[in-house]
Formats: sequence, structure tokens, C-alpha cells
Amino acid sequence: MEVKPINKRASGQAFEVILKPPSPVSDAAHSITSPPKREVSLEDIQKKLEAAEDRRRSQEAQVLRALAEKREHERDVLLKAMEENSNFSKMAEEKLTMKMEQIKENREAHLAAMMERLQEKVREDWPAVL
Repeated sequence: MEVKPINKRASGQAFEVILKPPSPVSDAAHSITSPPKREVSLEDIQKKLEAAEDRRRSQEAQVLRALAEKREHERDVLLKAMEENSNFSKMAEEKLTMKMEQIKENREAHLAAMMERLQEKVREDWPAVL
């Protein structure tokens, strides 16, 4: 095959391709023989099948390990969430209890102060009765 450039144009280049008849010398150079196929024995086939089975088992075990790790992680996350929820509930309950105790103490102090003022007023208004 021979390629000759033709005149160049603004849009690109043009080429002329000339096909030559094949020569007997070029056939020998271009023909590449494939390597001879060797006989495949039953033992080779069995080895390949065993290797494929081992690869399949290994891949299956890897998938199962990944699933087990994922389940373990999910379980850990769930346990942590439950623990945090429990801690939050305990803290909220303690906080509420302390607040209620403070309110009770404040109420009792307020009532005691009111009783004291009432008794003071009674002593001032009716000193002879007491």
C-alpha cells in the first residue's frame, strides 16, 4: 500500500491511497503462526476447577466476614444509642427531682415566712390575748 499526499486545502488534507498486489516475500513476513496448542489433561482441568472453587469459597467467606462486621457495627451503634438514651433519661429524671425539691423547699420557706408575719401581726394587734 502506498500513500501519496495530494494538494492541501483549508479544510484539511487529501491523500491518494494506492493498493499494490501482494508480493510473495511480504506474505512470509506478515503471517505470524500461533503457538501450537498443547494438550489439556484431565489433571490440569481438575486443578483449574479446584482453584476456581477455592476462589469462590474465599470470596464467599470474605462477603460473610464483611456482613458480620457490618452487623457487629450496627449492634454497637444500637447499644450506644440505647445507653445514651438511658443516661439522658436518668439525667432528666434527676434534674426534675432536684427542681421539684427546690420548689418544695421554696414553698415551705415562703409559707413559714407568711406564718411568721401572720404571728407577728397577731402579736401586734392583740397583745393581751396571747
